Amino acid sequence: MNDDRIARVQAEWARERPEIDVAPQGVIGRLHRIAALLMTELDGVYREFGLADGEFDVLAALRRAGDPYERSAGELAGSVMITTGGLTKRVDRLERAGLVHRRRAEHDGRSRVIALTAQGLALIDEAFAAHMANERRLLDALDADEARRLEALLTGWLAKLED
Repeated sequence: MNDDRIARVQAEWARERPEIDVAPQGVIGRLHRIAALLMTELDGVYREFGLADGEFDVLAALRRAGDPYERSAGELAGSVMITTGGLTKRVDRLERAGLVHRRRAEHDGRSRVIALTAQGLALIDEAFAAHMANERRLLDALDADEARRLEALLTGWLAKLED
């Protein structure tokens, strides 16, 4: 096996604290490193479209909602897994850029609905295609069988952690 950064860290800990099982670092440490490297690669595509990852997430969640490409603030926050307070800053920036607009909900004047503008729809459609091409490029480091096995392992593990 290659002597990667994680293996070196494990070896140092094993030397310094031999009574502690450092085997989990082999998985967790590598996943953490992979996640950091992936975020760098993904952020590059978002920046090409003038977006941060959280802004991309908001636009993508609105696009996935289907025509008329809108969600209530609560639905949108749930879809991107943040609080409504955290959502506000993202929506403010996207609204200033002309990519989304807010309006009062028809059924409840206190609620807000966030919707893509035509400009926002065009941008997310182009950005999403580039994002998927980038993810394909990154995943192509594995062969198809490895990718399927990894997805199955991660799906099962995630389900157990979220349970």
